[in-house]
Amino acid sequence: MKISEFSIKRPVTTAMIILVIILIGIVALTNLSLDLYPDITFPGAAIVTSYSGVGSEEIENLVTRPIESAVSTVEGVQAVRSTSAMGSSTVVVEFNWGRDMDFAVLDLREQIDMISGTALPDGADSPLVFKFDPAMIPIMVYGVSADGIGLAELKEETEDQLIPRLERTPGVAQVNLQGGLEREIIVSLKRERLNHYNLDYETIRGIIAQENVNVSAGDVRQGNRELLVRTIGKFSSIEEIRDVNIPVGERGFVKLSDIAEVEDGFADVQTISRTDGKESISLSIQKQTDANTVDVAEAVKQEMQSIQRDYPNYNFAVAFDQSEFIVDSINSVSRNAIIGGLLAVLILYLFLRNIRSTLIIATAMPVSIIATFVLMYFADVNLNVISLGGLALGVGMLVDNAVVVLENIYRYRSMGQGKIEAAREGSSEVGMAIVASTMTTVVVFLPIVFVEGLAGELFKDLALTVAFSLLASLLVALTLIPMLSSKILKITQNEIDRGKKEGKIRKKYRSLLTSALKRRWIIIGILLISLVGSLALLPGIGFEFIPTTDQGDISISYNLPVGTILSESDRAAAEIEEILFDIPEVETVIVNVGSANMMQTAASSHAGNFNVSLLPAAERDRTTVEVMEEIRQRVNIPDLEINVSEQTGPGGGDDRPVNVRLRGDNLEILEREIQRAVLAIEDVEGLVEIEDSFDEGRPELHLKVDRALSSRFGLNVNQIANTVRSAVSGDVASRYEVDGDEYDIRVRLEGEQIESSTQLEDLTIRSPNGNMIPLNRLVRSEITEGPAEILRRDQERFAEITADIEGRDLGSVVGDIQQRLNEIELPEGYRFTYEGEFEDTIEAFQSLIFAFALAAVLVYMVMASQFESLVHPFTIMFTIPMAIIGVILGLFISGSIISVPSFLGLITLSGIVVNNAIVMVDYINQLRRRGQDKIEAIINAATIRLRPIMMTALTTILALLPIAFGIGEGAEATQPMGVVIVSGLSFATFLTLFVIPIVYSLLTDLREIVIAKLKGIDREEASKYI
Repeated sequence: MKISEFSIKRPVTTAMIILVIILIGIVALTNLSLDLYPDITFPGAAIVTSYSGVGSEEIENLVTRPIESAVSTVEGVQAVRSTSAMGSSTVVVEFNWGRDMDFAVLDLREQIDMISGTALPDGADSPLVFKFDPAMIPIMVYGVSADGIGLAELKEETEDQLIPRLERTPGVAQVNLQGGLEREIIVSLKRERLNHYNLDYETIRGIIAQENVNVSAGDVRQGNRELLVRTIGKFSSIEEIRDVNIPVGERGFVKLSDIAEVEDGFADVQTISRTDGKESISLSIQKQTDANTVDVAEAVKQEMQSIQRDYPNYNFAVAFDQSEFIVDSINSVSRNAIIGGLLAVLILYLFLRNIRSTLIIATAMPVSIIATFVLMYFADVNLNVISLGGLALGVGMLVDNAVVVLENIYRYRSMGQGKIEAAREGSSEVGMAIVASTMTTVVVFLPIVFVEGLAGELFKDLALTVAFSLLASLLVALTLIPMLSSKILKITQNEIDRGKKEGKIRKKYRSLLTSALKRRWIIIGILLISLVGSLALLPGIGFEFIPTTDQGDISISYNLPVGTILSESDRAAAEIEEILFDIPEVETVIVNVGSANMMQTAASSHAGNFNVSLLPAAERDRTTVEVMEEIRQRVNIPDLEINVSEQTGPGGGDDRPVNVRLRGDNLEILEREIQRAVLAIEDVEGLVEIEDSFDEGRPELHLKVDRALSSRFGLNVNQIANTVRSAVSGDVASRYEVDGDEYDIRVRLEGEQIESSTQLEDLTIRSPNGNMIPLNRLVRSEITEGPAEILRRDQERFAEITADIEGRDLGSVVGDIQQRLNEIELPEGYRFTYEGEFEDTIEAFQSLIFAFALAAVLVYMVMASQFESLVHPFTIMFTIPMAIIGVILGLFISGSIISVPSFLGLITLSGIVVNNAIVMVDYINQLRRRGQDKIEAIINAATIRLRPIMMTALTTILALLPIAFGIGEGAEATQPMGVVIVSGLSFATFLTLFVIPIVYSLLTDLREIVIAKLKGIDREEASKYI
């Protein structure tokens, strides 16, 4: 080829070009960002609307339905999900992958603005639109405690000093704090003193607010100066608050301290945090959207070291650090790639027995990898487990082209030709063949762009990386290898003599191939039977979406019945803590009681969450999954629902593996049938932590105001409601400022006076004319319990069952569930659907099957163009079903499961297995054009190409062995691909040496018969049409 001739004639120019590529590649590498997974943002947004005091059914009708109708018209909407709960509506809009989410959010806001003033009720807050962002998930979680100071001072110091320092750290977007005590000035009104002076709550609250003000009055002149006039009335001490005068009619005034206790205390505890059993606060650190996770985490650690020096009495415990697993995973993948590369080089040396030849090919590998970094940089592909996994997959293939070229040059040198002549002839002879074989591998990745959903977004980086590396290796094989061979490739007389002879292995292979060609139909029949037999093994393999990775971080969330008080929830957390401390693999435990997860801002007294960090994988005997199983088995607390999961995986969704939805309209029927479904599937093997969406609703005490009677006393609903709220939870009257900080001044009734419904109804309310009216005269009370949540999808109600899987694959478990639920007779209009991870898996597999078929078509087209023939590509395509036999056997024997990575491995394999057959068929045709008989050409070409075929196959297989064995952290994501390619290529290579020559002979026989009949010539004449 001309490019090879140019590199041989201009070695210095070629060397400079290669050095420029290396230089740019090193610069590009230093600028590539580092992360665990590709930057994937789930294409969705949430619309949150608050409407205080309104039940879930009213929220559904008044808020959720109008919003659903409005947003459904936005372009690119795939699905609309909603949750209507007490006082709030959350509508989640899912868009098609590829939709520009910035514009999508603008479209959503436009639709919401159109209905806010008309379709939504006046009392509802303005809807808030949030775009899903993976950066919202914390990259680090710290537990903070201190010696010698209380929780209130710890929290205040952390908020004022530590958090601002951390948020100034490059790449940090936000730091969220949970736990601790909040300082508050508490004014506890004594009911008997209020009644004695004929005072009410609202009056006291109003007076405190009016007394605590600074008011600007404008400017006055003093000589030639202007002075700002300010009336200063803000409280400067607690005593000033106690000394506030309260008018009591003709009696004059009383001080606030005469009717209330005023103390500098703490707000009611909403959340409780502990680190390794010690009271603490927790800090969740979120990175900026475009920031590098590893760089941000390293900067945070450095800042934490600086903080530790400034605050030596503080203790910081890391409960979660995503960067550690990222670094370990990247190092593991890189190490596997290096080991694979060294094994490939070793194989080359064993075959060539020539150190110079081996070094020439060995240079192809690093040069190709560095060139790949250049293409990755310009394609905006970062360094992550997936992209580096693609590079590791390509390591063995990087030398394939170089092996074919050098082996052919080496063969010509062994035949006695000179360096330059051998380099020119050897590279030219196989040039088009390696271009075709490279393109067949590259084109199989083009259909990946048609794979929709998370799978396509996740593995696009892998496809690009492999394609880039192969194109780089092709360039190196056509330029650097011929140039180096023409300069430094030496060969001894013994090697020349050996090259002219046929070795024992080649002689044995020639004999076996000759025998096989005489039994063509028997071998083809055995192969077809093997293919059918292997397909029979498929039902026993199972399938899942993406294998989980053993990161060593566990997330535990628990729920008690809604309405459970915080102290009871804390008691349950303490029991779980004791169990965790007893597990030897556990290193750090942070618990937050009063919130369902680390990102939740609203308090939930009945819920809590744990962040559990395990020892590094090398220091523990069990996997994260095995530790999770023990936790599930040992936690057995009455009325407690627990969810134990790994902190792993990309994307923005939170679907559990099993998600069965029952669609219908009537809530009572939904609840009844979903309970029947739970009973039907609860004993399915492998199903754990089964939950349904009909949680127990929160008990509510409803006070129905008698409007007619209230109006006679001059009272309205708002006045009554404010009095009740103040009596139950108090109300913030004003803010107390000290040393630049502000604290709430909360007015409430003294102590635990309002702790029952009876005491609440004994409250009195002051009427405008001064009379004190008992609350029980104005309201009628009843205790009710409405649905906790109403779920909808695409404007249709549903109930759902969610669960995790333990010890079985997803496909087998869902298959058993479907079998059980098919036996349930549902009312008309009600149906089960299977969503969550199962739905994602099915969608991904459907896209991948299409991608596989399209890849096969593209491979055929490339080969048809290469051979200028419609027949020869069919010969070569026969390697794909042979590879499938090996794939199925490999998955079955290794106990692996069919997943998205293994399917991608199959697509990759379809482009790899044809490469050796291309080289063989291409050389058969060359020999036939030189005048050799068909059978003679088949045998001679196969025998001559035996060594390069074995070399390229073994280098690829051995390079992938570390990946196939799943060695190191993060290897789970790429291990299935390694298993598929190694097993498929091993089986296909062995059969290629015999089956491809047989199929070639059969198809050319058929072709000769057809040509002879069409052209009216004999078979011998027809055989000249190659």
